Amino acid sequence: MDEPNLTPLPLAGGVGGGSLPSRSHAPPPNPSRTREGNRAIDRIDTSPRYTEADAVRLNNMFRGRDTVEMLTVLLKENMLGDAAIVSSFGAESAVLLHLIASIDPTVPVLFLDTGKHFPETISYREELQERIGFRDLRNLTPDPALLAEKDGTGLRWSYDPDGCCEIRKVLPLKTALAGFDAQFTGRKAFQASTRKALPRFEIEEGRLKVNPLADWDKARLDAYMADHVLPPHPLVEQGYPSIGCSPCTTKVAPGEDPRSGRWKGWDKVECGIHSDVSTLDDGGANDPIF
Repeated sequence: MDEPNLTPLPLAGGVGGGSLPSRSHAPPPNPSRTREGNRAIDRIDTSPRYTEADAVRLNNMFRGRDTVEMLTVLLKENMLGDAAIVSSFGAESAVLLHLIASIDPTVPVLFLDTGKHFPETISYREELQERIGFRDLRNLTPDPALLAEKDGTGLRWSYDPDGCCEIRKVLPLKTALAGFDAQFTGRKAFQASTRKALPRFEIEEGRLKVNPLADWDKARLDAYMADHVLPPHPLVEQGYPSIGCSPCTTKVAPGEDPRSGRWKGWDKVECGIHSDVSTLDDGGANDPIF
Protein backbone atom coordinates (compact mmCIF):
# COMPACT_ATOMS: atom_id res chain seq x y z
CA MET A 1 0.00 0.00 0.00
CA ASP A 2 1.30 3.42 -0.91
CA GLU A 3 2.11 5.69 2.01
CA PRO A 4 -0.34 8.62 2.36
CA ASN A 5 0.79 12.21 2.05
CA LEU A 6 1.96 13.20 5.55
CA THR A 7 2.34 16.46 7.38
CA PRO A 8 4.69 16.05 10.39
CA LEU A 9 3.10 16.54 13.78
CA PRO A 10 5.55 16.07 16.69
CA LEU A 11 4.50 14.06 19.70
CA ALA A 12 4.72 15.40 23.22
CA GLY A 13 8.19 15.27 24.73
CA GLY A 14 9.89 15.53 21.35
CA VAL A 15 9.26 11.91 20.36
CA GLY A 16 9.21 11.65 16.57
CA GLY A 17 6.85 9.77 14.33
CA GLY A 18 3.63 11.56 15.27
CA SER A 19 2.28 12.28 11.83
CA LEU A 20 -1.13 11.99 10.25
CA PRO A 21 -2.39 12.51 6.72
CA SER A 22 -3.55 15.94 5.71
CA ARG A 23 -5.81 16.87 2.83
CA SER A 24 -3.72 17.34 -0.29
CA HIS A 25 -3.36 20.84 -1.69
CA ALA A 26 -5.38 21.70 -4.75
CA PRO A 27 -3.37 21.04 -7.93
CA PRO A 28 -2.05 24.00 -9.92
CA PRO A 29 -4.56 25.49 -12.35
CA ASN A 30 -4.52 24.33 -15.93
CA PRO A 31 -2.69 27.02 -17.96
CA SER A 32 -5.30 26.73 -20.69
CA ARG A 33 -7.92 27.92 -18.22
CA THR A 34 -6.07 30.97 -16.92
CA ARG A 35 -6.08 33.13 -20.01
CA GLU A 36 -7.83 36.47 -19.82
CA GLY A 37 -11.57 35.94 -19.80
CA ASN A 38 -11.30 32.48 -18.32
CA ARG A 39 -11.25 31.57 -14.65
CA ALA A 40 -9.04 28.91 -13.06
CA ILE A 41 -11.20 26.11 -11.74
CA ASP A 42 -10.46 25.02 -8.18
CA ARG A 43 -10.49 21.30 -7.56
CA ILE A 44 -11.78 20.17 -4.20
CA ASP A 45 -10.16 17.17 -2.56
CA THR A 46 -13.02 14.83 -1.63
CA SER A 47 -10.84 11.87 -0.69
CA PRO A 48 -11.15 10.43 2.84
CA ARG A 49 -9.07 12.22 5.45
CA TYR A 50 -7.93 8.96 7.05
CA THR A 51 -7.15 5.50 5.70
CA GLU A 52 -6.72 2.08 7.26
CA ALA A 53 -2.96 2.64 7.13
CA ASP A 54 -3.39 5.57 9.50
CA ALA A 55 -5.30 3.44 12.01
CA VAL A 56 -2.53 0.85 11.92
CA ARG A 57 0.10 3.53 12.43
CA LEU A 58 -1.76 5.12 15.35
CA ASN A 59 -2.39 1.78 17.05
CA ASN A 60 1.33 1.04 16.79
CA MET A 61 2.32 4.53 17.90
CA PHE A 62 0.25 4.42 21.08
CA ARG A 63 0.52 0.72 21.93
CA GLY A 64 1.22 0.43 25.64
CA ARG A 65 0.92 4.18 26.21
CA ASP A 66 -1.15 5.49 29.11
CA THR A 67 -4.65 6.62 28.15
CA VAL A 68 -4.28 10.12 29.59
CA GLU A 69 -0.92 10.55 27.86
CA MET A 70 -2.41 9.40 24.56
CA LEU A 71 -5.38 11.76 24.80
CA THR A 72 -3.14 14.65 25.80
CA VAL A 73 -0.95 14.14 22.73
CA LEU A 74 -3.93 13.76 20.40
CA LEU A 75 -5.69 16.87 21.66
CA LYS A 76 -2.83 19.21 22.53
CA GLU A 77 -0.98 18.49 19.29
CA ASN A 78 -4.23 18.74 17.29
CA MET A 79 -3.50 15.41 15.66
CA LEU A 80 -7.14 14.60 14.92
CA GLY A 81 -8.50 17.67 13.18
CA ASP A 82 -12.08 18.46 14.19
CA ALA A 83 -13.13 15.83 16.73
CA ALA A 84 -16.22 15.16 18.85
CA ILE A 85 -17.20 12.82 21.67
CA VAL A 86 -20.20 10.59 21.01
CA SER A 87 -21.76 9.89 24.40
CA SER A 88 -24.83 7.92 25.45
CA PHE A 89 -24.64 9.26 29.01
CA GLY A 90 -24.93 5.64 30.03
CA ALA A 91 -23.48 3.53 32.82
CA GLU A 92 -19.79 4.41 32.33
CA SER A 93 -20.00 7.56 30.20
CA ALA A 94 -18.65 9.81 32.95
CA VAL A 95 -15.14 8.35 32.59
CA LEU A 96 -14.53 9.31 28.95
CA LEU A 97 -16.22 12.68 29.37
CA HIS A 98 -14.05 13.50 32.38
CA LEU A 99 -10.83 12.27 30.73
CA ILE A 100 -11.31 14.48 27.68
CA ALA A 101 -12.84 17.52 29.38
CA SER A 102 -9.90 17.57 31.81
CA ILE A 103 -7.64 18.14 28.80
CA ASP A 104 -9.93 20.21 26.57
CA PRO A 105 -13.47 21.05 27.78
CA THR A 106 -14.33 22.62 24.41
CA VAL A 107 -14.45 19.29 22.54
CA PRO A 108 -18.09 18.94 21.38
CA VAL A 109 -20.20 16.23 23.03
CA LEU A 110 -22.83 14.64 20.77
CA PHE A 111 -25.83 13.06 22.50
CA LEU A 112 -28.46 11.13 20.54
CA ASP A 113 -31.70 12.38 22.05
CA THR A 114 -33.91 9.62 20.65
CA GLY A 115 -37.06 10.58 22.50
CA LYS A 116 -37.02 7.13 24.12
CA HIS A 117 -34.48 7.58 26.91
CA PHE A 118 -35.10 6.88 30.57
CA PRO A 119 -35.86 10.12 32.47
CA GLU A 120 -32.88 9.20 34.65
CA THR A 121 -30.56 9.40 31.63
CA ILE A 122 -31.70 12.92 30.76
CA SER A 123 -31.19 14.01 34.37
CA TYR A 124 -27.78 12.32 34.41
CA ARG A 125 -26.77 14.23 31.28
CA GLU A 126 -27.47 17.53 33.03
CA GLU A 127 -25.70 16.39 36.20
CA LEU A 128 -22.55 15.38 34.35
CA GLN A 129 -22.40 18.58 32.35
CA GLU A 130 -22.50 20.59 35.56
CA ARG A 131 -20.07 18.30 37.39
CA ILE A 132 -17.50 17.78 34.61
CA GLY A 133 -17.77 21.10 32.82
CA PHE A 134 -17.76 20.17 29.13
CA ARG A 135 -18.90 23.31 27.32
CA ASP A 136 -20.37 22.19 24.01
CA LEU A 137 -23.21 19.70 24.44
CA ARG A 138 -25.13 19.03 21.23
CA ASN A 139 -28.41 17.12 21.42
CA LEU A 140 -29.12 15.25 18.17
CA THR A 141 -32.77 14.50 17.43
CA PRO A 142 -34.45 12.45 14.68
CA ASP A 143 -35.69 14.13 11.52
CA PRO A 144 -39.35 15.03 12.27
CA ALA A 145 -40.58 14.23 8.75
CA LEU A 146 -38.87 10.83 8.69
CA LEU A 147 -40.12 10.09 12.19
CA ALA A 148 -43.70 10.89 11.18
CA GLU A 149 -43.40 8.76 8.05
CA LYS A 150 -41.65 5.72 9.49
CA ASP A 151 -42.62 5.74 13.17
CA GLY A 152 -45.76 7.80 13.56
CA THR A 153 -47.01 5.63 16.41
CA GLY A 154 -43.67 5.61 18.23
CA LEU A 155 -43.86 1.82 18.42
CA ARG A 156 -41.42 0.76 15.72
CA TRP A 157 -39.04 -0.46 18.44
CA SER A 158 -41.54 -3.25 19.22
CA TYR A 159 -41.47 -4.90 15.79
CA ASP A 160 -38.41 -3.46 14.01
CA PRO A 161 -35.74 -2.38 16.50
CA ASP A 162 -33.11 -2.01 13.76
CA GLY A 163 -35.37 0.38 11.87
CA CYS A 164 -36.07 2.33 15.06
CA CYS A 165 -32.34 2.69 15.74
CA GLU A 166 -31.76 3.75 12.15
CA ILE A 167 -34.26 6.61 12.45
CA ARG A 168 -33.45 7.74 15.96
CA LYS A 169 -29.70 7.10 16.18
CA VAL A 170 -27.85 6.14 13.01
CA LEU A 171 -29.12 8.84 10.65
CA PRO A 172 -28.95 11.79 13.10
CA LEU A 173 -25.39 10.83 14.07
CA LYS A 174 -24.32 10.39 10.46
CA THR A 175 -25.56 13.89 9.68
CA ALA A 176 -23.82 15.41 12.71
CA LEU A 177 -20.50 13.64 12.10
CA ALA A 178 -20.28 14.93 8.54
CA GLY A 179 -18.61 18.03 9.95
CA PHE A 180 -15.93 16.15 11.91
CA ASP A 181 -12.68 14.38 11.07
CA ALA A 182 -12.71 12.11 14.12
CA GLN A 183 -14.93 10.87 16.91
CA PHE A 184 -14.26 9.53 20.40
CA THR A 185 -16.36 6.61 21.62
CA GLY A 186 -16.71 5.03 25.04
CA ARG A 187 -16.71 1.42 23.83
CA LYS A 188 -14.80 -1.19 25.82
CA ALA A 189 -13.65 -4.65 24.73
CA PHE A 190 -15.14 -6.36 27.78
CA GLN A 191 -18.68 -5.13 27.09
CA ALA A 192 -19.75 -7.74 24.54
CA SER A 193 -18.50 -10.55 22.33
CA THR A 194 -18.78 -8.21 19.34
CA ARG A 195 -16.17 -5.92 20.91
CA LYS A 196 -13.51 -8.38 22.13
CA ALA A 197 -10.96 -7.33 19.51
CA LEU A 198 -11.71 -3.62 19.76
CA PRO A 199 -8.64 -1.51 18.87
CA ARG A 200 -7.91 2.01 20.07
CA PHE A 201 -8.13 3.41 16.54
CA GLU A 202 -10.43 2.46 13.67
CA ILE A 203 -11.49 3.98 10.36
CA GLU A 204 -15.11 4.42 9.37
CA GLU A 205 -16.01 6.06 6.06
CA GLY A 206 -12.76 8.01 6.06
CA ARG A 207 -13.29 9.24 9.60
CA LEU A 208 -11.06 8.28 12.52
CA LYS A 209 -12.83 6.52 15.38
CA VAL A 210 -10.92 6.64 18.66
CA ASN A 211 -11.72 4.19 21.48
CA PRO A 212 -9.62 5.41 24.43
CA LEU A 213 -11.18 2.92 26.86
CA ALA A 214 -10.88 -0.13 24.62
CA ASP A 215 -8.55 -1.94 27.04
CA TRP A 216 -10.14 -0.77 30.30
CA ASP A 217 -11.97 -3.30 32.47
CA LYS A 218 -14.83 -2.74 34.90
CA ALA A 219 -12.55 -2.51 37.93
CA ARG A 220 -10.46 0.23 36.34
CA LEU A 221 -13.56 2.19 35.36
CA ASP A 222 -14.97 1.93 38.87
CA ALA A 223 -11.66 3.01 40.38
CA TYR A 224 -11.46 6.05 38.10
CA MET A 225 -14.98 7.13 39.00
CA ALA A 226 -14.23 6.74 42.70
CA ASP A 227 -10.90 8.59 42.48
CA HIS A 228 -12.52 11.54 40.71
CA VAL A 229 -15.79 11.43 42.67
CA LEU A 230 -17.88 11.01 39.54
CA PRO A 231 -21.57 10.24 40.09
CA PRO A 232 -22.82 6.91 38.72
CA HIS A 233 -25.84 6.63 36.46
CA PRO A 234 -28.80 6.22 38.85
CA LEU A 235 -29.99 3.04 37.10
CA VAL A 236 -26.74 1.11 37.59
CA GLU A 237 -27.57 0.22 41.19
CA GLN A 238 -30.97 -1.01 40.01
CA GLY A 239 -29.39 -3.72 37.83
CA TYR A 240 -28.75 -1.93 34.54
CA PRO A 241 -25.04 -2.26 33.63
CA SER A 242 -25.74 -1.13 30.05
CA ILE A 243 -28.31 1.58 29.46
CA GLY A 244 -29.94 2.56 26.19
CA CYS A 245 -33.48 3.57 25.29
CA SER A 246 -36.06 2.57 27.88
CA PRO A 247 -38.25 0.25 25.73
CA CYS A 248 -35.23 -1.84 24.69
CA THR A 249 -33.29 -2.00 27.98
CA THR A 250 -33.92 -4.51 30.75
CA LYS A 251 -32.15 -5.49 33.94
CA VAL A 252 -29.25 -7.94 33.82
CA ALA A 253 -28.63 -10.75 36.30
CA PRO A 254 -25.25 -10.84 38.08
CA GLY A 255 -22.63 -12.58 35.94
CA GLU A 256 -24.47 -12.10 32.65
CA ASP A 257 -23.04 -10.26 29.65
CA PRO A 258 -23.41 -6.55 30.53
CA ARG A 259 -25.21 -5.93 27.23
CA SER A 260 -27.56 -8.91 27.48
CA GLY A 261 -30.28 -6.57 28.70
CA ARG A 262 -30.28 -4.65 25.42
CA TRP A 263 -32.95 -5.67 22.88
CA LYS A 264 -33.69 -8.78 24.94
CA GLY A 265 -35.46 -11.43 22.90
CA TRP A 266 -34.07 -10.16 19.61
CA ASP A 267 -31.07 -11.32 17.61
CA LYS A 268 -29.54 -7.87 18.02
CA VAL A 269 -26.59 -6.63 20.08
CA GLU A 270 -25.69 -3.25 18.53
CA CYS A 271 -27.75 -0.17 17.67
CA GLY A 272 -26.00 0.42 14.35
CA ILE A 273 -23.90 3.52 15.05
CA HIS A 274 -20.82 1.30 15.36
CA SER A 275 -21.90 -1.78 13.39
CA ASP A 276 -24.14 -1.98 10.34
CA VAL A 277 -27.67 -3.26 10.83
CA SER A 278 -30.58 -3.61 8.41
CA THR A 279 -32.22 -0.57 6.85
CA LEU A 280 -35.73 0.86 6.96
CA ASP A 281 -37.52 -1.93 5.10
CA ASP A 282 -41.12 -2.36 6.11
CA GLY A 283 -40.49 -5.83 7.48
CA GLY A 284 -39.07 -6.76 10.87
CA ALA A 285 -35.41 -6.13 11.54
CA ASN A 286 -34.61 -9.76 12.27
CA ASP A 287 -36.27 -12.86 13.64
CA PRO A 288 -37.03 -12.86 17.38
CA ILE A 289 -35.20 -15.56 19.30
CA PHE A 290 -37.73 -15.98 22.11
